[in-house]
Amino acid sequence: MAAEPSAAKPGVAPPRESVRKAAFASAVGNTIELYDFLIYGTAAAVVFNRLFFPAGDPWVGALLAFATFGAGFLARPLGAAVIGHFGDRVGRRLMLVITLSVTGACTAAIGLLPTYDQIGLWAPAALVLLRVVQGFFLGGEQGGAVLMAVEHAPPNRQGWYGGWTFIGSPTGLFLATGVFAAATAVSGDQFLVWGWRIPFLLSLVLVGVGLYVRLRLAESPEFARIREHGERSRLPVAEAFASSWRQILLSAGVNLGFNMFIFVLATFLLTYGTRQLGMTRDLMLAGSLAGSAAQIAGILLFAHLSDRLGRTRVMLGGAIFLAVYAFPMFWLLDTRSPALIVLAMVLGYAGSAAVFGPMAAFCADLFSTKVRYTGVSLGYQSGSVLGGGLSPFIATALLGVGGGSWPIALYLVGGALVTVGCLAVTGDPRRFVRDAEPASAG
Repeated sequence: MAAEPSAAKPGVAPPRESVRKAAFASAVGNTIELYDFLIYGTAAAVVFNRLFFPAGDPWVGALLAFATFGAGFLARPLGAAVIGHFGDRVGRRLMLVITLSVTGACTAAIGLLPTYDQIGLWAPAALVLLRVVQGFFLGGEQGGAVLMAVEHAPPNRQGWYGGWTFIGSPTGLFLATGVFAAATAVSGDQFLVWGWRIPFLLSLVLVGVGLYVRLRLAESPEFARIREHGERSRLPVAEAFASSWRQILLSAGVNLGFNMFIFVLATFLLTYGTRQLGMTRDLMLAGSLAGSAAQIAGILLFAHLSDRLGRTRVMLGGAIFLAVYAFPMFWLLDTRSPALIVLAMVLGYAGSAAVFGPMAAFCADLFSTKVRYTGVSLGYQSGSVLGGGLSPFIATALLGVGGGSWPIALYLVGGALVTVGCLAVTGDPRRFVRDAEPASAG
């Protein structure tokens, strides 16, 4: 492993070049991590229900495939606790190198798995195992990526640079959707034979790029400061729960509604559009591509606004949008008009960015430096499990029971209201640590 570049001198603001490098490295790494994770969601909607979970009823196969999608989320909080512990004890940078390497290896391994027809039940069992391992390490990825960007940034620009971390999510979705579309075009009627494997195997190339970027990155200046002064927590998980349990619960609730919405949009709608509405897979993938591009622009816009108007104010507007838009989104989808379907997806992705863009700085603001990796990871990933991990499965079940889209829309409204409530209770996130760390308040 390459020698670690020197961190900025404690107490001295890092140079602008270092700040930009940290934001770029967080964005690149998170893009690759989310690419790895989201191609599984895409494959669960169009491939795994046929090759790994064959069933007489196609909706049963879809339910089983989305259940394994959720299994990866269930491992996230454990990964958040374990990797967060070492991130607060050893350092942010090393943990991010480890998480990127392992999740990428798991993705490539999925692309090499034999199918149910070839080895029977061992195929879905191996798929679930790889998914759980991948979820465990991703549980420690996003929190660390957030901190590397935010802790390098000047106080009045933490929203902006933190937002660069989360453009990795729509960029990863854009790449995943684009590669799947290309693999479909290249393999044609052989897509279910070998074409679906291409996106998973390409992960190895992306991981190589990500490791090159991250190994050249300096450690977080704020972590370097507490390490030099001997202020690191001995048991970050225990201390985080003892001193910051409110912040963990609030950040989980804030992320819950957003994750419910975005994973219904990014994964479930592929199945809904093709099976329920009779649309082509290419059309639904095109909607995801256009929506991802809109979300990238939205994340940067709302992250910038959060530095001027405040995190909570911007995110609260976004959360209200999620609640108001759930029913109209499905009304547009149910028209079966290709143009309105794409419009519905673009509006959903763009509007959700008001919650997602400022979330990196919002979560970092909630916790003191010595338990920040653990606190951010536990809160964020708990919301991901309850929201994103379960939402495609629940949406599929609701569709089967209710026979229409309205129960799914109502489910999304409920999640959005949880986010609204948690943001209202939180207020200014910096108030929780302002007295303990006045110099870090942004």
